[in-house]
Amino acid sequence: MILPPLGLYLHIPFCRQRCDFCAFYLEIYHESRAETFVRSLMHEIGLSAQQHVATGRPIQSVYFGGGTPTTLAAAQLIAILSEVRKHFTLASDCEITVESHPSTIAEQDLVQLYQAGVTRMSFGAESMEDGDLARIGRPGAVSETVTAMTQARAVGFSNINLDLMYGLPGQSLAGWKRTLAHCLTLKPTHLSAYALTVEEDTRLASNIQRQLSPAPDEGLQIEMDEATQQMLGDAGYERYEVSNYAKPGYACRHNMLYWTNGEYLGFGPSAQSYLDRIRFGNVADLAAYNTSLAESRLPIEDRTRLSEEEQLRDAVIFGLRLIRGIPSQHLHQHAANYGHATITARLLAQQLIEEDGERSRLTARGLLQADTIAGQLY
Repeated sequence: MILPPLGLYLHIPFCRQRCDFCAFYLEIYHESRAETFVRSLMHEIGLSAQQHVATGRPIQSVYFGGGTPTTLAAAQLIAILSEVRKHFTLASDCEITVESHPSTIAEQDLVQLYQAGVTRMSFGAESMEDGDLARIGRPGAVSETVTAMTQARAVGFSNINLDLMYGLPGQSLAGWKRTLAHCLTLKPTHLSAYALTVEEDTRLASNIQRQLSPAPDEGLQIEMDEATQQMLGDAGYERYEVSNYAKPGYACRHNMLYWTNGEYLGFGPSAQSYLDRIRFGNVADLAAYNTSLAESRLPIEDRTRLSEEEQLRDAVIFGLRLIRGIPSQHLHQHAANYGHATITARLLAQQLIEEDGERSRLTARGLLQADTIAGQLY
């Protein structure tokens, strides 16, 4: 029997400061706090391997996300990766990604990570115009992104992602096109382009409410999305998911696990897991996380076993984010399960979903409303 592959996600909850738009769980970095966290995380990896995973199940991707993983020293990240290798079997072609804010990583760090077997770097550029970064409270400068990309290539990394956001306060269509053009000169193998969304209880939400910052312009964001598809398509990138573009063969394996309803284990505070039809998540509190692991208890605070109908629901909702779409029979079975036949028919009639042969997918207009459509089908 061939064991299905598994992904691992490691949530590093530290940043040097919180950006105005960020609603993720994070803590401001302090060295002593980070040292305690690393010990807890390594303990969690061992405990989880004992409790959750059959020996030999191949790991197809390991993803260090956050927060900002490279607020930790390269030696700490390498020690964590070594602990992963001790308890799990990594596939020979396992994709190992480390997210980084360009201002938090030096060339020597990149050398060490590359030599330790990290195969993919993901730099949070957000914009290639310094004014955009200032208006969202984003530390650092565009020059640091250029330096990080150049050094990563020189060290030997051949798989590099840039994260971008569009619809930022004060950002124009022309400015967004300049950001894309600048990124293309750096030749990343993968680009993620996310429309800015305003999350509750963020500084950005407060600034908009107090009229210190403009709210995102949906019409402008649509134009920016269309420009992204045009410019990146012309440059040889394939749009394979609502917000993600890659050179052929460079789609992110970690994210593909999510969108294809694959299985993964998450480590670190607030990390989520999906295994054996069960979704479960860690406590989103570093102190509680550390306390639980000091007592050799996994820090899981919620656990939900999915029915077959719920598994299909998730497969439909996540799968529709992919440009290739999903089997049409899955969409219509889900509609029958949840009484969504009328909703599905309306989405088809509005040409937000299209059916081609045996597959259903979001249209170009549907991709612009992917989150709204997912909410209607949930």
